[in-house]
Amino acid sequence: MLKQKTLKGSFSLFGKGLHTGLNLTVTFNPAPENTGYKIQRIDLEGAPVIEAVAENVIDTRRGTVLGKGDMRVSTVEHGMAALYALGIDNCLIQVNGPEFPILDGSAAMYVKKIQEIGLEEQNAPKDFYVIRHKHEIVDEESGSCITILPDEEFSITAMCSFESKFINSQFATLDKIERFAEDIAPARTFVFVRDIVPLLDANLIKGGDLDNAIVIYEREVTQEQLDHLADVLKVPHMDAKKIGYIQHKPLMWENECTRHKLLDIIGDMALIGKPIKGRIIATRPGHTVNNKFARLMRKEIRKHEVQVPFYDPNEAPVMDVNRIRELLPHRYPFQLVDKVISIGPTSIVGLKNITSNEPFFQGHFPQEPVMPGVLQIEAMAQCGGLLVLNTVEEPERWSTYFMKITDVKFRQKVVPGDTLIFKVDLLAPVRHGVSSMKGYMFVGDSIVSEATFTAQIVKNK
Repeated sequence: MLKQKTLKGSFSLFGKGLHTGLNLTVTFNPAPENTGYKIQRIDLEGAPVIEAVAENVIDTRRGTVLGKGDMRVSTVEHGMAALYALGIDNCLIQVNGPEFPILDGSAAMYVKKIQEIGLEEQNAPKDFYVIRHKHEIVDEESGSCITILPDEEFSITAMCSFESKFINSQFATLDKIERFAEDIAPARTFVFVRDIVPLLDANLIKGGDLDNAIVIYEREVTQEQLDHLADVLKVPHMDAKKIGYIQHKPLMWENECTRHKLLDIIGDMALIGKPIKGRIIATRPGHTVNNKFARLMRKEIRKHEVQVPFYDPNEAPVMDVNRIRELLPHRYPFQLVDKVISIGPTSIVGLKNITSNEPFFQGHFPQEPVMPGVLQIEAMAQCGGLLVLNTVEEPERWSTYFMKITDVKFRQKVVPGDTLIFKVDLLAPVRHGVSSMKGYMFVGDSIVSEATFTAQIVKNK
């Protein structure tokens, strides 16, 4: 089982803000388990903290802007992408102004600092959200579309179509998140010359220069117009007839602009709040559609707060009915686990097929067969008993007894034809024969019941 990770120590980066031009310092700190990503404005009274999640995004026109009350923090996507891609689950980020420094316009400096400081494994399990079905968000106005499909790992493909004869269609792919540092992080942000004047008029990109952005000059203007723009940006004059890329450092890849779009998607996906296992296909992505998609995924996660374990009926069980009978004393009609499909030190997944021939349906109820709730709890407890008894010698000489049942919830009926999947987790190590467990029971993708129970295993006389 993978564990959550945080930074081994703190690090800071210094630079000017892309839009404000202010000199800024951002500091990344370790954070406790299950903290997620939080950002603190240490320059404001009370040093307010905002959770870096999709619902707190208040502007996406030229970057991702988080806000709550009077607090705003912009240009967070490059730092978020580095945290997410390098597997960091918990981090407190402190900044002394309204945006993160733009640095060189990429995520490379964040990645370098994280790799230097190192990661620390924590005790809590890493909580992936596994994509089981296709999800899609479409922005009709812009033609943007983001689709996510089931996959064993996280991967992403971005396809961009720019309104430019000089740079038209490109695509970029990241099949392994481990390649982020080399293949995506150094990709710099970019801007078209035609967009610079509107941005300046909007009081933005005060900190933009040829060291932190790729400037694309693809529509010829008069020499006078270009000279005036160069004076505003405080860069040397250039030949207005020379179309092309303008920056001090040459392009790293022909599709560097689309690689940066892919970087932005990862930064915005970090605001989902959980690492994802799935394949993203993004067409004409941008921060607006990215945020809409991240919000959609957060709704899906809330709907399936605990995900059903994956079950492949073609795979052989780790415990069949014969092994179960060696561990449990229960027999017909009270053996309520048919097989175990996975087991670890602290967790077990079991299964039972409900047929119309179950003896309890004779009286519960003849005209509307429903599995009694108490038997659902019993079935989960038997599954938990298998987890505990699998660790002792001569398990047939032990019995398991309920001591306490709490937090019981029944969400929907269990009827003939249902396949029940049980997931039971130890809440604490077994001490003095006493075990505390949390159990969930699923039909399809939905939780049908859950309970917390304490049991004691006792050696038979």
